[in-house]
Amino acid sequence: MARTTRGNPLLTAAAALALLAAGGAGWGGWSWYAAAHDESAAYATARDEVLAAGEQAVQNMNTLDHRDLRRGLDTWRSSATGELLAQLDDGRPQFERQIRQARTVTSAKVLSGAVTELDTRAGRASVMVALRITVTPPEGGPAAKESRMLGELTRTPGGWKLSALGQAPVGDTAAAAD
Repeated sequence: MARTTRGNPLLTAAAALALLAAGGAGWGGWSWYAAAHDESAAYATARDEVLAAGEQAVQNMNTLDHRDLRRGLDTWRSSATGELLAQLDDGRPQFERQIRQARTVTSAKVLSGAVTELDTRAGRASVMVALRITVTPPEGGPAAKESRMLGELTRTPGGWKLSALGQAPVGDTAAAAD
């Protein structure tokens, strides 16, 4: 009489489930590793860092209180690098006199911002930041205006810093520039 051996169906199902679980774990680990080392994820992180640094630096450069001038100008310095930093240093004594005479308080609030250019290899980026700038003179009420600024940033050992800053063209000015 021939005897057939059949495996225990419960043991077969457990082995199949273990094989599926091992395959799922392997796929999940590989997917996690691929996502963590994806260049687009690193680029997105760099873009977010540039935007945050750019918005903060542009806000810093548009905020100044004559009552705490040294701290405000030191904040400007810490936000800048390269040619912009050199311009700030060269013009600081003259600018201090002007602000002390004007006795104004200027504050800026970022409304929105965007990275317009990013070259992580070269360590250069550009941002556009929309601000609401409020100027309070010594007499009279505050006056607010909205402004768009273009900033160029350079990666430094201390992080991303402004290397150039200027007004963004608006209205007919933009069309005339083309």
